[in-house]
Amino acid sequence: MTTLTDTAAVPFHRTLRAEWIKFRTLRSTWYTLAGLFVLGIGIAALAMDPAAASYRDATAAERLDWDPTALSLRAFMLAQLVVGVLGILVVTSEYATGMMRTSLAATPRRHRLLAAKAVLIAGVALVVGQVLMFAAFFVGQALLASYDVPNASLGDPGVLSAVAGSGLYLTAIALLAAGLGVILRATAGALAILVAVIFLVPAFAELFPSWTQGLLDYWPTVTGTAVTATVADPDFPHPWFNVGGMCLGIAAVLVAAFVLFRRRDV
Repeated sequence: MTTLTDTAAVPFHRTLRAEWIKFRTLRSTWYTLAGLFVLGIGIAALAMDPAAASYRDATAAERLDWDPTALSLRAFMLAQLVVGVLGILVVTSEYATGMMRTSLAATPRRHRLLAAKAVLIAGVALVVGQVLMFAAFFVGQALLASYDVPNASLGDPGVLSAVAGSGLYLTAIALLAAGLGVILRATAGALAILVAVIFLVPAFAELFPSWTQGLLDYWPTVTGTAVTATVADPDFPHPWFNVGGMCLGIAAVLVAAFVLFRRRDV
């Protein structure tokens, strides 16, 4: 029998299983996931009517930029916030309840505990993000077809990579949120920073000095918008390159989180 004195010998998969049990037994987990699907698919559905109307009123030149795939994937704008909340709660809920002390007593190797949390949230966000984005795509394209305007299918050039890429983007945001949760140890603080990162900074990008513009090309939300597009954008000729740069930045946040998690008392 494993005791508190030999928990260091516990295999990683058991630590991961323990994290999964904690994750699925939280009511907030299921409320957040339910809200994610309702809002995500709802936004995709509601956005199609005005999109179809704008296509009918567009000029021939404007119709060249018609991107039905990107329109149906706009749900990622709100979905990234909901997925971010999920990533934050995986960490901060334990700080709020004092459960973190128990988790550390059961898993003294802190890097193992945090790695298990990171793997868990990445796995959940990957599955949920892909299901949501594919659902949003199919709902959106079905509605566009019903409005008798051009729509896309998964077999069209760039469509599959855009849909799958948006799901991967949500996974990256979930990991960023988890890292912020570890660094700040408070739900409200981590959420405030996340909102600033994904919404405020891109919104006020034009106010920043010119030397920061290159950095903003790899910023969350900007990168998400680039990867969901199937129509060539001269500002983002290689969107997956932008995704790679964003992921490097998120990796740096996670490294900082690991360092702080190992050095703090709790």
